[in-house]
Amino acid sequence: MNSEIGDPAGAALERATTLTDDLRLDAVRRWKEAHPGSLAIGILPVYAPRPLLEALGCLAVGVQGGGDQLDIIRGDSYFQSYICHIPRSVVELGLDGGLDPLDGMIFPSTCDVIRNLGGMWRLLFPDRYTAYLDLPQNFDPALGGRFYAGELRRIAGEIHGRGALPLDRDALREAIRRENTRRAALAEMDDMRRREPSRVPASEAYRVARAGSVLSAEEHTALIREYLAGARERRVRAYDNVRVVVLGAFCEQPPVGLIRTLEKAGCDLVDDDFQLGFKTVSGPIPLSREEAGDAGGGALDADDPVDALAIAFLKWGAPTATRYIGADEKGRDLVERVRKVKADGVVFAAASFCDPALLDQPMLEKALDEAGIPHTGFKYSENSAQHQTIREQAGAFSDAVKLWGGAP
Repeated sequence: MNSEIGDPAGAALERATTLTDDLRLDAVRRWKEAHPGSLAIGILPVYAPRPLLEALGCLAVGVQGGGDQLDIIRGDSYFQSYICHIPRSVVELGLDGGLDPLDGMIFPSTCDVIRNLGGMWRLLFPDRYTAYLDLPQNFDPALGGRFYAGELRRIAGEIHGRGALPLDRDALREAIRRENTRRAALAEMDDMRRREPSRVPASEAYRVARAGSVLSAEEHTALIREYLAGARERRVRAYDNVRVVVLGAFCEQPPVGLIRTLEKAGCDLVDDDFQLGFKTVSGPIPLSREEAGDAGGGALDADDPVDALAIAFLKWGAPTATRYIGADEKGRDLVERVRKVKADGVVFAAASFCDPALLDQPMLEKALDEAGIPHTGFKYSENSAQHQTIREQAGAFSDAVKLWGGAP
């Protein structure tokens, strides 16, 4: 269902669409005009703790490339052709002035491409703040936990040196509370989408979630609730679609047209990793020792909100292609996820040349095969414009699942 006259959710969806389509970051410019002297800090996919930036008085801005709206001219000259598309579009946006409202950029340790993009950004824009955020792959609180908390304090100190507020415990606790409220609203939207996909289509939920890339946690929560209130009032009908989990698009985002293509092919997208940055940590971030239990292992203290952020990432981080799982069985979580959301199958959608997603996929497919869960897959680029082949493939998958059955 699209934003049309008479749609109770139309106003909220229209605003979300405006925010997600704006490559010039006009919303960020307006925020800075309303908050003189405050900084806007860009975050590359997949994850960085937004409450830390909000506690410093900054706006955390998700930088997600140019999608299918941007022609890449200069960006292609900075990177080889056999990597994903997002670094080229980010450089293009930077050189074209689209990212001028940003006072700095944080590049989390997603993969070598994002690491290299961080180095390229530092060379191209030496006057702006640039940080590489090393996310831990050792989940012992005494090792990876203390290291990560130290990284957060380092970045907070560096941004303070650029003019942000000093790190304050009470301010960070309040920012974490606002973030937890946002997460609860996103979880409510996901729950409604799973129960009634025709009421909250994935293509709309994606817009509403992604709008948070340029909003504070409080503003984003208000937008989500406005959309949900309208969605509840809709008159909708159910369709005989298959329920699928879409996996692999955690970093470079698919064009909205591709998501709609899957829907038109008879797929209800009841779970996905499109906006993983908002969902990297499952559930609320603890705000006390009581809430964290023994998750800190004695090395981290959840009464310290910086340590609480580290505990949340270590203990409740979602399994992804960018996260080391140690002795755990690859794909076990995906099988459980499919069954939890009552999906019929899995669609692997990965950006072309995305090493983390494409290297993970064979192991995940093996786990699905052993569990008797059907799956299919394709690759895309953020600027893909033609989706007919994907529609035919997804449609054939949908028909096959209807004829021969989905996940047990």
